[in-house]
Amino acid sequence: MSSSPDPSSPAATDLARPYAAPAMALVQEMTAAALAEPDRAVAFQGAPGANSHIAALQYDADCLPLPCFSFADAIDAVKEGRARRAIIPIENSQNGRVADIHFLLPESGLAITGEHFMEIHHTLMAVGAGPFTSVISHPQALGQCRHRLRADGLVPLDHPDTAGAAATVAERRDPQLAAIAPAMAAELYDLTVIARDIEDAHDNMTRFVLLAKDALDPATVAGTAMTTFVFEVRNIPAALYKALGGFATNGVNMTKLESYQKGAAFAATEFYADIVGAPGQPAVDRALEELGFYSKHLRMLGTYSQARAR
Repeated sequence: MSSSPDPSSPAATDLARPYAAPAMALVQEMTAAALAEPDRAVAFQGAPGANSHIAALQYDADCLPLPCFSFADAIDAVKEGRARRAIIPIENSQNGRVADIHFLLPESGLAITGEHFMEIHHTLMAVGAGPFTSVISHPQALGQCRHRLRADGLVPLDHPDTAGAAATVAERRDPQLAAIAPAMAAELYDLTVIARDIEDAHDNMTRFVLLAKDALDPATVAGTAMTTFVFEVRNIPAALYKALGGFATNGVNMTKLESYQKGAAFAATEFYADIVGAPGQPAVDRALEELGFYSKHLRMLGTYSQARAR
């Protein structure tokens, strides 16, 4: 659906820069505040006004959001002590996987300590009233608005994040270029709102996870617990069937199971899974024991309070 600008075009030059000029002052201001109080800091990927920025404030209104250019940068901010937590979007109800958390998290040394669900509403914004020939945004946002873009005949251009795309439009002042971003970004970058709620499905929801250095003790998790882990099954017939059988026989609800390839050889398939429950609960312990018997390795990524009933 989406297409990237030619490497020699002005748009490509802008996209290569970490942040457009209209965002830089806000980034510097927010970074200074977060670094002064790292225990309150929540790192997020994107420019100020991104959905992750909004999610951080929804999850903890007293936090100090720390903008980071990439997901890896946000994780590094926690590993290096510049922020106590990071908030990362991992899946969207309409467009699937957002961040490759199963690649990013296992090697990071961080743990999932919470989750947050947020309705996603996309706003079309620009420096003027149009008409427009192209629209710039994160590939996820472009994908979630693809029917509207096709109907309007707009050429989609990829950008690392939605709010950064809005800042780029504000900087370039190109009357034929629009951005798709949260309404907050239009306010921050003094853009004109052309249309609100342009997403193809209005039940559009993104799930975020909170990451921290220290995992929560499963026994201290309040309410219904969720547990996330990754595993690789042994190379024997029906290994996956047998590995997952323990969850069925013990009545443990597995709410997510996703496969992915590790490495370039396509020789080993790994799986990312969410279950309802926590280690220490007899049914969960029995299911994990059976999973471990049929797995080459099993890595727990965290146990945390369920934010939304499955």
